[in-house]
Amino acid sequence: MKLSIIIPVYNEQSTVKEVVGRICALALPLEKEIIIVEDGSSDESPEIVAELARLHPDIIKVYVSLINLGKGCAIRTGLVLATGDIILIQDADLELNPEEYPQLLAPILQGKTDVVYGSRFKNKSNKIPLTPRLANFFLTFLTNILYKSSLSDMATAYKVFRRDIVKNIRLTSTGFEFEPEITAKLLLLGHKIIEVPISYDPRSVLEGKKINWRDGFKYTYALLKYRFLSFLTPGIFNKC
Repeated sequence: MKLSIIIPVYNEQSTVKEVVGRICALALPLEKEIIIVEDGSSDESPEIVAELARLHPDIIKVYVSLINLGKGCAIRTGLVLATGDIILIQDADLELNPEEYPQLLAPILQGKTDVVYGSRFKNKSNKIPLTPRLANFFLTFLTNILYKSSLSDMATAYKVFRRDIVKNIRLTSTGFEFEPEITAKLLLLGHKIIEVPISYDPRSVLEGKKINWRDGFKYTYALLKYRFLSFLTPGIFNKC
C-alpha cells in the first residue's frame, strides 16, 4: 500500500523544510509519496520546496501555482496528483507532529474505519488558547447536531482517509472551509470517522497563523449549506 501526504504551502519558509524532513525520516509500514502544492507564496517557500524536490526526487512531487488560490484549492490539487491508497493532509507549519502518523494510520490499516481525524481535544495535555477552543467547540457542536456525529475536533488539519472513498466526492471549497466541506460530505455518505489524540503546538499570528475569525463564519455557512442547501453531486477530484 502507498500513503500520499498532501502538503499545501503558503509562506511557510521557516517551517516547511523541517516538516518535510521529519516526514522523510519516518519509517512506516507502507510506501509514501509527498505531494507539495506551492500556493503562490511571496516568501522563499518556492525555492525551499524546489530544493527539497531535488534532494528527494523519488518521493516528492511538487505543483506550483503562480498565485495564491487558497488551502482548499491546494488540497484539491494534491488529491488530483495523489496515487496512494491512503491520503493524509499535513499542514506545512509545526503545529502538528508528523511523528504521530503511526497512530493516525492504525485504525485504517487495522480495517476499523476508512476515515481518521487527529483530535487536539482528546489530548488533555495540549494547551489550546481560549478563543480557538471556544470556536472549535461551537463548530464541532454544530457539526454533531446537523450530521448526527460525535466528533471532538471537526476543524483538525490532520485528516486521513482511503482514497477510494473520496475520489468520487465533488469538492468545491477554495479556502479553509475545505475542513467542514469534506467532513460534511463524508458524514452524509455514512462514513464512520474515528478520532485519535494528537499533540498540538499552536502558533500565533506573528508566527504565521493564517486562519482568523472570519473563517468561523465561512465554516458555519458551509456546515449549514451542505446539510440543507446542497445535494451530494458525484464527480472526480477536481483542482481549481
